[in-house]
Amino acid sequence: MSKSDRPSDISFRKTWDRAEYAQKAANREASQKEESKARFEAKSLGQKYHHPPRASTAPEDAKETISRQERLDVAANVGKTTLVPAGASATGKRGRGAGFYCQDCDLTFKDNLQFVDHLNSKQHLSNTGQSGE
Repeated sequence: MSKSDRPSDISFRKTWDRAEYAQKAANREASQKEESKARFEAKSLGQKYHHPPRASTAPEDAKETISRQERLDVAANVGKTTLVPAGASATGKRGRGAGFYCQDCDLTFKDNLQFVDHLNSKQHLSNTGQSGE
């Protein structure tokens, strides 16, 4: 390819602000230096270093996770017979089917262990408006 055949417009390429990235690198190095100093001081005092807490990513209207006031009654249906409509088990987890049903997430679980794990999951906590922290 000769010089005349090459495209002359290269404005589509990304340009990097070297000063901005130099500043970011300097900030990162300074924070790493502070952390290593804090680790050294903690080690010299015979303590364990802990990271400072980070800012929460939860939305402002999220409430803190609270403990349950009553026990989960998963044994209430033991020995009982429940009629399940035809085709209800073929829907997968979404929707009401045979098993343990979570109204907040619209999910059905086949056994109580999956259901309890779901009640403690991030998906369920966010659907109920709790932050999970």
